[in-house]
Amino acid sequence: MFVIHVGTGSLLVQAVKEALGQRLKACELELHPEKSKIVYCKDDNRKDTYPNIKFNFLGFTFRPRRLKSRLGNYFIGFTPAVSNKAAKELRTVMRRWALHRRSNDSLEELACVVNPVVRGWLNYFGTFNKSATHSTLNHLN
Repeated sequence: MFVIHVGTGSLLVQAVKEALGQRLKACELELHPEKSKIVYCKDDNRKDTYPNIKFNFLGFTFRPRRLKSRLGNYFIGFTPAVSNKAAKELRTVMRRWALHRRSNDSLEELACVVNPVVRGWLNYFGTFNKSATHSTLNHLN
């Protein structure tokens, strides 16, 4: 899986895509036609419109989001957050724990099961956009 960041310009983007295709072909690999796409990283500084303005990579969805600057001003930035598919998988794992059926266990025993997993999720998915991860983890409550 590749993510290649290229400056704006359709000729440059197409040239990079062609070069990557040729390099993969030399290694007896090929670009997947449905999964290979050119994405426009839209934000406040990039006003153009393109068909693809988001993509998923390693459990994150990269897309334009409303952000708050250090000075308290709001702007649109192209940032990652936990993807819908990954969030759904996290909720599925939490459901499989069946905590509502474990009334015989003490809080310490439940914490031994839950805390390491949730800590790992927060360390991984909470790196970029904690609020998206917290809304998913609210299902644990």
